[in-house]
Amino acid sequence: MQYMKPALRNGRYTLISSSLSNTLNPNPFIFFLTSPFHTLQTFRSQSPISCFSSSMAFSSAPDPSLEKQFGEFRTHLEQSGTLRDRIRTVVSEIESTTRLMYASILLVHHSRPTPELLEKAKSQIDVLKEKYKQLADILGGYPGQYYRYHGDWKSETQTVVSMLTFVHWLETGKLLEHKEAEEMLGLNGPEFNLDVEDYLVAKVCG
Repeated sequence: MQYMKPALRNGRYTLISSSLSNTLNPNPFIFFLTSPFHTLQTFRSQSPISCFSSSMAFSSAPDPSLEKQFGEFRTHLEQSGTLRDRIRTVVSEIESTTRLMYASILLVHHSRPTPELLEKAKSQIDVLKEKYKQLADILGGYPGQYYRYHGDWKSETQTVVSMLTFVHWLETGKLLEHKEAEEMLGLNGPEFNLDVEDYLVAKVCG
């Protein structure tokens, strides 16, 4: 019993010290008593806990699905560029034919319009009709893309319709109707036709 009393006193002292330490220090060390005959020991964590796991590591390998999407997008751009080049080649030929037709019409301003002058200007209509057929064949392989590429030949078409309207007026004294212009140029197909806006702009600004 004499040996137990100091031990109990030591135990009470340890508990009181631990309570005081918790009160004075908001981040106390961990105290524990292994036995009445052992001294107090303090333990501190020696190695920090990692906040990252292997599952959170970023992978440097590219995403195959993303590469596939970019590959398809690149292929689409290349196809669109090739198609636009083909269209512009034909449009350039339309522009050249239009200049020849315009040169014939200019002679009308220097003399009275004769059947010979009008026929010379009208001789280019069949050439233009063939060029527009080539455009229709090119766009035929890309259904639903008419208005996407329409701007590539819009201005040239307005000029063509304007000259056709003038020649038609010199020959008949009447305005050229929309359907008549479509038939002259072969632009009366379901997918490839003469846009109404182009026709009206040619009539107003021509």
